[in-house]
Amino acid sequence: MATTHLNKADFIKKVADIENNTKEWLFLGDKPAIIDFYAPWCGPCKRLSPILEEISEDYAGKIDIYKVNIDEEYELASIFGIHSVPTLIFVPEGKNPQMITGAPSRPELKRAIETILLE
Repeated sequence: MATTHLNKADFIKKVADIENNTKEWLFLGDKPAIIDFYAPWCGPCKRLSPILEEISEDYAGKIDIYKVNIDEEYELASIFGIHSVPTLIFVPEGKNPQMITGAPSRPELKRAIETILLE
């Protein structure tokens, strides 16, 4: 499994219909997810990207990892109040998402996955 790049249309189909359901968060995925809001010019984003690829293999079938380029999908970034990158949104099933700003290390990321997404 690899990370999946999302545009707004894909986000609406796979994660949440942010156009027709603006009042509450209704996750559409079938397993927990991480959404990485990044920019191609961002140094910490470039360091985080291979870690997310490795994590996607470690947790294949257990979580989905999505990537959103804020330069191309500025409307999505605006909806979620993304002001700095990288910003990760952890989306557990049946609970509200949690946001982490910055580039966590691999051990920190695995710990967050275990406690936020898979507890």
